[in-house]
Amino acid sequence: MRYPFAIVLVASLAGTMAFAQTSTTTTITTDQQSKVRTYVMKEHPASVKVTETVGVGTALPSSVTLHTLPSDVGVTQYRFAVVNDKTVLVEPSTRKVIQIIE
Repeated sequence: MRYPFAIVLVASLAGTMAFAQTSTTTTITTDQQSKVRTYVMKEHPASVKVTETVGVGTALPSSVTLHTLPSDVGVTQYRFAVVNDKTVLVEPSTRKVIQIIE
């Protein structure tokens, strides 16, 4: 009789571990953040005003233009935008914010 409970427990734990692996937060190094800040200050793209809350995990509206970063910054898999006067790194295929650069 103990085995069905053990099977359910193991299955539950396996599902929890799989969820934890897929919900990780992406961060970039302090050096990469500094390079992004420097690049954005040099290029000075216009800030886009968005009324929705913008935070890590939220998708940007299609009206927000995503900009590429040069290869020397080291995070070319992401795009950036300046939204409500904050620089945000974005996963381009989903448009989700992965990090806000302070």
